[in-house]
Amino acid sequence: MPTTTRDSVDVAGRTRTFTTVEPAEDTASRALVLVFHGSHQTGDKHRAFTGQSFDRLAADGTAVVVYPDGYRGNWNDARRESRFPARLEEMDDLAFARAMITKLAAGNRIDPRRVFAIGYSNGGQLVMRLAHEAPGLLAGGAVIGATMPAPENFLTTDTPPAPLPLLFVHGTKDPIISYDGGTMSWWKRQVFKVGGASWSAPRTARYFAERNGITADPVTTRHEPRAGGATTVERTDYLENGKPPVVLYTIIGGGHTVPGPAANPRILGKTSHEVDTTDLVGTFFGLRQTRPGSVGASRETP
Repeated sequence: MPTTTRDSVDVAGRTRTFTTVEPAEDTASRALVLVFHGSHQTGDKHRAFTGQSFDRLAADGTAVVVYPDGYRGNWNDARRESRFPARLEEMDDLAFARAMITKLAAGNRIDPRRVFAIGYSNGGQLVMRLAHEAPGLLAGGAVIGATMPAPENFLTTDTPPAPLPLLFVHGTKDPIISYDGGTMSWWKRQVFKVGGASWSAPRTARYFAERNGITADPVTTRHEPRAGGATTVERTDYLENGKPPVVLYTIIGGGHTVPGPAANPRILGKTSHEVDTTDLVGTFFGLRQTRPGSVGASRETP
């Protein structure tokens, strides 16, 4: 069984905390998976929110899985109109990510070339910020229930584009972060203390594919739903030889949820059980094997 510990690092005079789930076997050259939670959560709350499903990557012995804690429930995701403390107090979450990686690489047999990030909602916004501002830090990323801020709403200090494999998962009935983009309604701006315009999920995926130098047309396939399933899944692949891939899983009928075995609160919309996010990201990151022909299976580059 994996072992779970609490740890901390000092960043700019503040103590930042995280939970680590480590494989039972002491193997060398492990991957590291950072799981960034959504607004009003902590690392441990997000771990429970997902039914500890990402822990399976540690149980497989392939990765150390880490659940960091945002500052007072949020991450500084660089959206101009965010008004929560992490943004207003300019918390350096990039430095926090680097400090965790450095500490874990020193004591947990981490391969620094195999560091991946998964982010849900506000955490997904942070993953996109890392993709812009921390080239070379990550080997791949996954973004769930989040889309790119419109340029006028993004405060990132972009570096020259560094190609990065990215996977996106988004529900078409997401009541919090619209699949179609646009601006949040008044009540959402008040509750979540964010605002400004954002792009749609397809435009977000296309943007990152273009950053990766992909010019080929995307290919979309639909997963046949199981009998009685409440959602349908479409997979759109942006692929080109020699370029890091970008994949978008559109959860038709899905809400602001993490597809998989754990049902998220109904107020967030439907949770798809047609796919398992842990399997999707594990396969995409090269940490798990998936049956050929399944919705999570890798596709060959044309």
